[in-house]
Amino acid sequence: MQHILIIEDEAAIRRVLVKILSEESESYAVEEAEDGLAGVEKIKKKDYDLVLCDIKMPKMDGVEVLEAVKKIKPEIPVVMISGHGDLDTAVNTMRLGAFDYISKPPDLNRLLNTVRIALDRKELVVENKRLKKKVSKKYEMIGESPAIDRIKDMIDKVAPTDARVLVTGPNGTGKELVAHWLHQKSERNKGPMIEVNCAAIPSELIESELFGHVKGAFTSAAKDRAGKFEAANGGTIFLDEIGDMSLSAQAKVLRALQESRIQRVGSDKDIKVNVRVVAATNKDLKKEIEDGKFREDLYHRLAVILIEVPSLNDRREDIPLLISHFAKKISEEQGTVNKTFSDKAVKLLQDYDWTGNIRELRNVVERLIILGGKEVSEADVKSFASK
Repeated sequence: MQHILIIEDEAAIRRVLVKILSEESESYAVEEAEDGLAGVEKIKKKDYDLVLCDIKMPKMDGVEVLEAVKKIKPEIPVVMISGHGDLDTAVNTMRLGAFDYISKPPDLNRLLNTVRIALDRKELVVENKRLKKKVSKKYEMIGESPAIDRIKDMIDKVAPTDARVLVTGPNGTGKELVAHWLHQKSERNKGPMIEVNCAAIPSELIESELFGHVKGAFTSAAKDRAGKFEAANGGTIFLDEIGDMSLSAQAKVLRALQESRIQRVGSDKDIKVNVRVVAATNKDLKKEIEDGKFREDLYHRLAVILIEVPSLNDRREDIPLLISHFAKKISEEQGTVNKTFSDKAVKLLQDYDWTGNIRELRNVVERLIILGGKEVSEADVKSFASK
């Protein structure tokens, strides 16, 4: 059900609005408040999906109601209902955050259309908040070691800027986490975060993937297609495994960084883009430059800020925290009881040689939760965690 509150001091108008909305959809649950004060009290006690609010009312007028709603529950869209003499005030309420305004007597089609759009927008706002929380939890950075503290401190300093960042480190260390935190803590966090795994895209398709193409640019180009740089406009593009990118694509990325413009494959038309670039690699790019496999000028464009993510073997003091985190998360995913690990089991895992880093540790924890006892013991680790 979608809950709608009508705040209107004229009983006849309230009845008309209730009748119209109730007949429009069985999913609308419509409630009434006879003045602004009563309406705000209802909003404090219940979550509504939409508020229709008159402007001129006793006790508390519509502008005061709108200001109160934006403080109490800012995600609720508020549509103002205005008389002929209230139009200037109605327009001003839009500056204060009103979703829209409807003149009296309300036009049926305009009213219903505005209600539908406002309810859809509310669902999007709620869903976006839910996804942001989910993303934040998914990319949580676990650890209290000096190495991780340095990275967190670096992110806090760099994220609010538009400086390009190159994240380096072995496979499985969490370079992707760093990229996501840079985006989430930046001023661009309301924009998109577009990820590109350069190693997973065939070299002949990487340019089309990054910059898009026009119809007929190559055999399978049946229609115009935007690339990842356009998709990331206003946000962040994360170029993972950039050391695997072809020299031809590197040249185009360099131009995009220099000029903030791209061209789709098969087109000579410039498209302006506003994108922050975060790149990552497990390769030694300076060695790749010496071998002629990576452009030195692109390296210097990307590596304005360098963040090196340590291997798990270099931050063993974080392993107990990581074990606890993964055990809880895996138990939640599988719907099982969260298992604890004995001190000896944890110590044994701390002494392992983690060539696969955090990714390998997570796999081992999952295996031990499935195969180990009620409390994962040292014996379980020796039996089931062997490589």
